[in-house]
This record gives sequence, structure tokens and C-alpha cells, in this order.
Amino acid sequence: MTNETWGQVREALMQRVGKNNYTTWIEPLRLARLKNGVAHFEVPTSFFGDWVQRNYADHIRSQLVTAGAEVHRIEFAVAAARPQAEAPAKPAARAARSRPAQDDDLPGAPLDARFTFDTFVVGKPNELAHAAARRVAEGGPVTFNPLFLYGGVGLGKTHLMHAIAHELQARRPDLRVLYLSAEQFMYRFIQALRDKQVMDFKQLFRSVDVLMVDDVQFIAGKDSTQEEFFHTFNALVDQNKQIVISADRAPGEIKDLEDRIKSRLQCGLVVDLHPTDYELRLGILQQKVEVYRNQYKGLQIAPGVLEFLAHRITTNVRVLEGALTRLFAFASLVGREITLDLAQDCLADILRASDRKLTIEEIQRKVAEHYNIRLADMIGPKRLRTIARPRQVAMYLAKQLTPRSLPEIGRRFGGRDHTTIMHGVRKIEELMALDSQLADDLQLLKRMLQG
Repeated sequence: MTNETWGQVREALMQRVGKNNYTTWIEPLRLARLKNGVAHFEVPTSFFGDWVQRNYADHIRSQLVTAGAEVHRIEFAVAAARPQAEAPAKPAARAARSRPAQDDDLPGAPLDARFTFDTFVVGKPNELAHAAARRVAEGGPVTFNPLFLYGGVGLGKTHLMHAIAHELQARRPDLRVLYLSAEQFMYRFIQALRDKQVMDFKQLFRSVDVLMVDDVQFIAGKDSTQEEFFHTFNALVDQNKQIVISADRAPGEIKDLEDRIKSRLQCGLVVDLHPTDYELRLGILQQKVEVYRNQYKGLQIAPGVLEFLAHRITTNVRVLEGALTRLFAFASLVGREITLDLAQDCLADILRASDRKLTIEEIQRKVAEHYNIRLADMIGPKRLRTIARPRQVAMYLAKQLTPRSLPEIGRRFGGRDHTTIMHGVRKIEELMALDSQLADDLQLLKRMLQG
């Protein structure tokens, strides 16, 4: 393979991974030789080679094959310590001229180009998290530190983290923004211990302007890593540097996380990304359809299909998006319009897995406990406000969280007529917009019932 071909491949890689990732991880590579289907590259350090192997090797091989090279495997080796081998490292040195000297650049994770603020669908469950992320992404003076985002799987935490990093890189290219997972932080720290480079590790992580750590719950129970994370956190806060953290639960609920770290994480803004509601799921689907229309020209989707998916697939956004991707791919292959029948056949396994498992009895019991009333009163004839309102809440949740019909729900509430259930559901829907306490109660009950 000629240097000209490798140059073309590098240009394609820049488009694929983005300019910042390209400058940091691709530009310093030197193609040493291509022999027997193996592409050999020289790298500045072993850590650099390990990182590129894990995160970019597949991209590099794919582009080499596209360019006409027969490549089955990529290998990386540290360049030999000879004068002529130093030339390939100059581009990286030029890129880092304004940064503190390091043996390797920021060991961050690659950013996904799809995860920007423009592609993030905002709804009531995530509007506060979105607003807080937007504020941090402005890159101005620190207003709350750290910003702690938490929520279940597939609710948008990682999307917002990537969006912040993308926006900061665009607005403030002078800032050193480091995004990585807690697992990668731990791996980097362990490697520094093994190679006796702890001081280099400390200098590296304390030199950033914005530190973003995803899934921080994974350092719980790792004493040495927690110790270093604690000191890194304090050092950055003392320098008024911004920290953004995400986890699958609130700081105080992370088991085996040191109390002093929990305390530090709770001193900033802690924001909960709530489970998606029907309107948000429908909005996400509508946005994805607009994207897919460019990919699948002429493909038709019948009315009611998106509403059906938004109602039935409630687990998380990733499952929802995956279902839509499968549906569009299947319909394009068989050349059919996407109808409700096609969706039910094509997504039968996802729909079965997404069926709500809650029983009406479980809902009644949880609501009775929450409002401190007897379960017997929940299904009994009493019409006191202190009993009637919780009963209506339970009716509403039964309608929202189970596939049961109104007459069946009525039978479970002491043989009430389906019109009574309908009235109770509508009453709660009206009150939710007026009574913030009731809205909070419903969110809490949903989380407890679906957790």
C-alpha cells in the first residue's frame, strides 16, 4: 500500500471519528508495513496502541479494505527508539503544543457523532436534565459543580454527556475536555500503578478543564480507585474546573460508595432522568422516522403504528429505537408498507418482552401503603376524599401500567362499572396538570412499581 492510499484512508477516518479524535489517536499512527493480510502500525506508547486497538482498530481495518487493501488484522507496536522514528510523532506534538507535555494525550473515550443536543428529544421526564446540560455546555463560569445525572438504562444520560462534550469542543476549543467511563478511569489508574507512573496519572487528570465520568457506580467497592477519584475530584473543584458525573441511581443510593464521595457528589446539582412517558416516546419515534426516510426512500408507514409502539414498548429508549430500526429494515427488504399487522409480526419477541408484568393487586397494595389507607378501603364502597383520591390514583395506574380493559379493572375495584374507572382516570389526568404534589406522587409510584 502506498503512502498516498494511506493518506486517503486517513482522510476518511477523520470524517468518521471527528477531527479531535483523529488528531489525538489517528494522526500519530505510522503504517510500517502491510504483509500477509496484517497491517503493522507504529505507535508512540504501549498505552496509545492499546487504546487505538480497542476503540479504532475496526474503523481502520474497514477503511483499509474499502481502499482496496487485503487486511485481516491490525497490529500496533511501539516505534523503535531511533532518530528517524521520531518524525511520525511530530503531528501529535504540534496538536498538543498549547497543552501540558504528556507521554500520551487525554485517554478519553470516543464521542458518538449522533449524540448531540440537536438529536436529543426533550420531554417532561428529561427537561431539567437537558436544561442543566445545556448550561454546562455553554462553557461559562461554573454555576453548579458537579452536575450529577442519574436514571435507568436508556433514558439519555450518555447522550447528554456526549452532547455536552461536543458543544464544548465547538464553543471552546481551547478547553481540555475529558469524557470517559468510570471503568476506563479505573483501568488507567491500575495501569499507572503497574507502570509506576502514578504522578503522571495525577498530572494528566488534574490538568483538564472539564472532567466527565460516565457510570460512576462502577467504582463502588474499588477502594484504591475511589481514593484517587476523591482526590482528583477535590483538586478540580479547588481549581474551579467543571465536573459532570452520571450513574444509574442517586449518589446516596450507590452501595459501597464511600460516604465522603457521596457527600461531594451531592453538593452540586443532582438531576433525575425520569422514565419516559408516552408523549416523549412518540416524539423520539417521530424524529427517528424522519432520519430513516432519507435512508429508506419511498417506504410508507401506516397511521397508528408509531402510537402503537410508543404505548407498548416502555422499557427504555434503546429498545424502542432498536424496534423501529428492525421494522424499517424488514419492510424495506420485503418491499411492504409498515402496517400495524407487520409491526406485530416483525416485533413479536420485543412486544412479548415489553408486556407489563404488573398486576392490579400489586398497584392497589402499593398505592394503599403510600397513602396509608387500608387495602380493604381501596376496593370498598367508602367515598371519603382521603380514600376516593388514592382509589382514583390506583385506577389511573392500573390503566397506564397494565394491559387490562376498563371493565376488568372495574371488577378488581369491587365490581365497579367501567364508566366509573374512566371517570377516575380522567379526573387524575386533569389534576396532574394542576397539583404538583399529585404529579410527584404518580412519578414516585411508577418508579416503585416498575423498578
